[in-house]
Amino acid sequence: MLDYNIDWSPRLTSPDVISTSTWVVPEGLTVENEDMAPSSTTIWLSSGTEPEKYEVLNRVETVEGRIMDQTVVLPIKTK
Repeated sequence: MLDYNIDWSPRLTSPDVISTSTWVVPEGLTVENEDMAPSSTTIWLSSGTEPEKYEVLNRVETVEGRIMDQTVVLPIKTK
């Protein structure tokens, strides 16, 4: 299991903060946990098949009503 964090602070203007976070995770990955702070989001994932690359989307909405997306490409490698 590995955790992946997105720091949204460069895209937020004070006093705006994250109010909701939604992750879109492709089949083949398992979501173990999710967390959200005022300016960052974190997801813990496991599984995956080597040498696949999975696109994981995080969509946040802020208290001021802004909706922002960030896609992360995760390559699967054996340790």
